[in-house]
Amino acid sequence: MKNWRWWFQRRKPRPDIFLRMICEQAAHAQHGLEALHAYMRDPSEATAALVRAAEKEADEVRRILIDELNRSFITPIDREDLFSLSRAIDDVLDYADTTVDEMVLLGVTPNPFLIRMVSLLRDAAEEINRGVQHLATRPNVANEHAVRAKALENRVEAVYREAIGALFSGPRDVDHVVDMLKLREIYRHLSNAADRGDEAANIIGDIVVKQM
Repeated sequence: MKNWRWWFQRRKPRPDIFLRMICEQAAHAQHGLEALHAYMRDPSEATAALVRAAEKEADEVRRILIDELNRSFITPIDREDLFSLSRAIDDVLDYADTTVDEMVLLGVTPNPFLIRMVSLLRDAAEEINRGVQHLATRPNVANEHAVRAKALENRVEAVYREAIGALFSGPRDVDHVVDMLKLREIYRHLSNAADRGDEAANIIGDIVVKQM
């Protein structure tokens, strides 16, 4: 009987922990994008370290969240939605982290397009974070933040297309071509981050619909 009681206790639903941890993960993502924006304005090792630290902290939260999902039968939000939202948020921050790594590796310095894209991504991460914070108590407000996040992600894609157009407007020499290829990779990282942010916003919207 004791073993059965222990088994049941390990699997009792703890709805507060899931919402708390997804909120914590979203907050780390916002901090990471704020750090990336700081890096674009001051590409130093100190600002790069802030991005990496946020990514590591968010990864740890996600590991615990997934472990809790595997232990519990009942969750306050659909299990698949929790997993997918956590993964999308994680991907946004992963792309922020790899953007810094690629810029350092390739010797790319920030330009106005990169600063604009990251500024929009930072604002979108804030909207996603706010949306997640309101999921449990104010789902309609959460959805409003998700809609704003999607609008910001669309603006990132518009800047991305503008940046690519400017990049390939006319290579001057071989060195310029190499620089073009490097920048294109960084632009793609940020575009991919926008895609994952859009996915996170969509999942928030889906969760809200299911709660109604």
